[in-house]
Amino acid sequence: MSALTVDHEPDQGWDDLVRIREETDAPEGCKVEIIEGIITVSPSPSRDHHVTASMLQRRLYSVIPEDWEILQTQDVVVPGRQGLYVPDLLVVAGEDAIGPGHRIPAGQAKLVAEITSRGNANHDRISKAHGYAQAGVPLYLLLDPWLSGRPTATLYGEPEGGTYRVLASVEYGDKLTLPAPFDVVIDTSVFPVS
Repeated sequence: MSALTVDHEPDQGWDDLVRIREETDAPEGCKVEIIEGIITVSPSPSRDHHVTASMLQRRLYSVIPEDWEILQTQDVVVPGRQGLYVPDLLVVAGEDAIGPGHRIPAGQAKLVAEITSRGNANHDRISKAHGYAQAGVPLYLLLDPWLSGRPTATLYGEPEGGTYRVLASVEYGDKLTLPAPFDVVIDTSVFPVS
């Protein structure tokens, strides 16, 4: 199943978009996001998707400082792109993870990781990459098991002007190194591929 868009007036402001998103009665487990000012509803991720997120999270916990947190499916605001994303993994300082409300500004992230799904991979590859770069997220890890039949892990960094530089790209089966402050090798051969 592909991502669906929710019908709304094109002239609506940010507050209206957020309200409509909050009131969207999507089935449990679905991801409701605002991507480039358009409300999208994506189906619940597959088991392989969840296992990949869990494996990555476990690996990251072994290297992050104790006062950092890893959050799954946390609302992240990307105002410059009229976006409210729900990344698969978000690494933030502990002080930024706690507090009132449901959203974290994307600019507070140390790392964001997205795992593509068949129906909405282009959102992660294009729209979200630009949004995270514009927000100044220093590292964006894209795990893409659906890329033209050859699963790929790509690490983006050095955001400038809404664009990232590709720091590394490997096919699943190879190893990818996250730079400081993580300094960790990710073995992509352990990630499941449907």
